[in-house]
Amino acid sequence: MKIHPLTQKALVSLIICGTSAGAMADETDAKNLLKAMSDYMASQNSISFTYDATLEVVTEEGQKLALASSGSVALNRPDKVIATRSGGFADLEMSFDGQTLTLLGKELNLYTQLEVPGTVDHLIDELTGTYHTPLPAADLLLSNPYEALMAGVTDVKDLGSGVVGGIECDHLAFRTDDVDWQIWIAQAQQPRPCRYAIASKLIDGGPQYTIQFGDWKTGNEVIATDFSFTPPTEAEKVELKDLKSAETLPDHFRQGDEK
Repeated sequence: MKIHPLTQKALVSLIICGTSAGAMADETDAKNLLKAMSDYMASQNSISFTYDATLEVVTEEGQKLALASSGSVALNRPDKVIATRSGGFADLEMSFDGQTLTLLGKELNLYTQLEVPGTVDHLIDELTGTYHTPLPAADLLLSNPYEALMAGVTDVKDLGSGVVGGIECDHLAFRTDDVDWQIWIAQAQQPRPCRYAIASKLIDGGPQYTIQFGDWKTGNEVIATDFSFTPPTEAEKVELKDLKSAETLPDHFRQGDEK
C-alpha cells in the first residue's frame, strides 16, 4: 500500500512525539501505579470478568492478521478457577477445582482431564510451561502480579491518561528483551486492569496479544460458581492431543520459528 507523503510526515511526527522526554512521566510513579494494581488484585479472594482478546499472527508474506476471541473468567483463591474462550475455531471451557484440570471442547463434546494439584499459581505455571494453553491474562491472576510483570523489565514509562470502555485509566508501558507490554489501570478506588497488551520482539512484525476486560466483579459481587466438572451428556473423554479446541491457533495456521 502506497502511503501519501503527508501521511508519512504525520506518522513521523507521531513517532517523534511518542519518544520525546515530555511524554514520559516519572518511572517511580509508574512502578507505584503498577504495584497498587498488583496489591489490589492479590487482595481479592474472588474475581470474575468477561474479556475480548485479539491474538496477532504474521504470515510468511509479512501480512499481520488478528484472531479475535471472547470469554469469561471466575477465580476463587487459592485454588479454583473456571475460564471460557470462544472464537472462530474454538469453544473451550477450562475448570480447575484444586486437584483436577478439565478442558472441555463444547462444540465437539470432547473433554480431557489432567491432575495438577496445587494453587492457581501452580496451575498457571503448568498451563503455560507444560501444556501451552495459558489462562487469559494469566500474569494478572497470580498471587504476586508485580513480581511476574516486572521480571526482566529494562524500561518503564508513564504515558498519562487513557480511556478504555469509558473508564479513565493510567497508561503504562514497559520493555524487556523479549517483549514490549502496556497496561491501562483504572483511576479509581479499585485500580483494576482495563486493558493489557503484549508485543513480541522475537518475531518479525512484532505481533501483539491484547485483552480488554469487562463486567468486573470482586468479593460478594461474584456469582457463586461450582468449580467441579460434570461431563455433558454423551461427552467423550480424550487425550489432550486430540482436543483441538485447546489449540491457540486454528488448523490452517502453521506456527513458524522465532527470529
